[in-house]
Amino acid sequence: MERREVPDQYKWKVSDVFESDEAWEKAYAELEQIDFSRFKGTLNTAENILAYLQEEDAYEIKLMRAYLYAHLRSDEDVRVTKYNSYLARISSLFTRLGAETAFAVPELSALSDEMLRELAQDERLKAYDYTITRLIAEKKHILSEAEERILALASEPLETAGNAFTMLDNAELNLPEIEYEGEKVQLSNGLYAVILNGNDREKRAEAFKLYYSAYQKIINTLATTYFGNVRNDIFFKTVRGYESCLDKALFAEDVDKSVYENLIQAVGEKTPLMHRYMQDRKQVLGYDEMHMYDLHFPIVDNADVKLTFEEAYDLVVEGLAPLGEDYRELLLKGKNDGWIDVCETEGKRGGAYSIGVYGNHPFVLLNYQQTTHEVFTIAHEMGHAIHSYFSNRTQPYAKANYKIFVAEVASTVNEVLLLKHLVKTTEDASLKKYLLTYFIDMIRTTLFRQTQFAEFEERAHAMAEAGEPLNKDNLSELYLSLNKKYYGEAVTHDEQIAIEWARIPHFYNSFYVYKYATGIIAAITIANKILSEGKPAVEKYFEFLSGGGSTDPVSLLKIAGADLTTEEPFRLAMEEFEKTLEEFEALM
Repeated sequence: MERREVPDQYKWKVSDVFESDEAWEKAYAELEQIDFSRFKGTLNTAENILAYLQEEDAYEIKLMRAYLYAHLRSDEDVRVTKYNSYLARISSLFTRLGAETAFAVPELSALSDEMLRELAQDERLKAYDYTITRLIAEKKHILSEAEERILALASEPLETAGNAFTMLDNAELNLPEIEYEGEKVQLSNGLYAVILNGNDREKRAEAFKLYYSAYQKIINTLATTYFGNVRNDIFFKTVRGYESCLDKALFAEDVDKSVYENLIQAVGEKTPLMHRYMQDRKQVLGYDEMHMYDLHFPIVDNADVKLTFEEAYDLVVEGLAPLGEDYRELLLKGKNDGWIDVCETEGKRGGAYSIGVYGNHPFVLLNYQQTTHEVFTIAHEMGHAIHSYFSNRTQPYAKANYKIFVAEVASTVNEVLLLKHLVKTTEDASLKKYLLTYFIDMIRTTLFRQTQFAEFEERAHAMAEAGEPLNKDNLSELYLSLNKKYYGEAVTHDEQIAIEWARIPHFYNSFYVYKYATGIIAAITIANKILSEGKPAVEKYFEFLSGGGSTDPVSLLKIAGADLTTEEPFRLAMEEFEKTLEEFEALM
């Protein structure tokens, strides 16, 4: 389908950002006049600091608006070079902004702790109190102005390892051909996922072996790029004076290390539950051996919910009714006021996402298909969108952006509430079994699998920090041992799975994946409180959604009833998994 064939009601309104390309070009020309030099050497009084921060915020708001327009237009059709050029031009302005303002943090960090504490208490600087408080903690990791400028300018070249992986994985992997639906076609990441989610076991096995054979051919190069990424982390850890790469990553998000440790320990102790599910899955499938390529497709047949987009959206609204009338109105506003781009069209970016930029309503990209998964995708992405809406409406710009640590919570709360609604209301036994396995597999892939990834990252970085070079052999040995730990003896651990680490893009954004796991743990806890406590829990949840980046993310989650510094949320999530497993086993 071409984009011009899509009714306007199913397209997002990019004109809400800029009316035209000409309006964007005019705004860009103004953004090019970037000059913060007059503030240099003056950041030593409350008045001057406030003036600088407000002007930087004003510039960033305009810059992000220009980025939003370029991003949305580019994703409507990635083949249009004009909008790719827009994105590149905006990227260069972000780099310039970093270099132009490199003096600010060193100047502010040169102020005494006493003065910084006074500034944090100054009512005029209320919008920046958390930023200033964080600066006090960061001071020991901030370098001189010249050094900070060098690091800012070096940011792009130091991303080479990640960029090389992206190029290898997306453009030069040379995946082999496979016969699919009567034709010889080249295997791709997308087709591989389709086949692994299909019922043809021989084809799954064939695709699995062919897919990993391509990675095996360049495994030494992939080990080198990953080691380069880890060494990049070690470089920044060292120059900024952190004890470890993990400490640096957690500090950047203002997350207590106990959260990461609680996650690894709690999930590690409950891997027998995953082993039990693997045994159940093997039994349902009737396999003598269950391989890694047998873990992706639904084990309940012909129970997919097939709905039009209108029907699916109505179902999401119905499932999220426990969040109250205000939330319902926002869901309807998003659907009716041009927040969502619904249909798959030629050249359109694949997948789904939500983007929320200050001063604009959120935007949601979908490529809607009539499957159960896509219904949950609507709930998921609208969770992101409404989180951004609450934060941007409530907080000043300096406090509006919530940390990545909490970014998946609102989206997953929506999924959990929708799923519980469907399980409770369906009278179709097959659909109920399907939904239970959907939830089990959501927990498996988002909680257990991402924790496995997190443990791999932690141990791989620790090896490198101890002076051990990372190579294909020790990385594969580590990964295979963790795969056995998490999946157990019911699974045949195919030799190819030992190199799965080599194809995970998220490993080039170090210590990111654990946030998926903590996100679903927090979401399960919050959703259950909403269902059991009603309006008081909803009000606390809305307070969390409105918190943006006003304080550390762990404290924001505490407001909503999920304290990740304690064992309770981890215990509740595991109890939810076990309870769902028991419900499924009763229907086996």
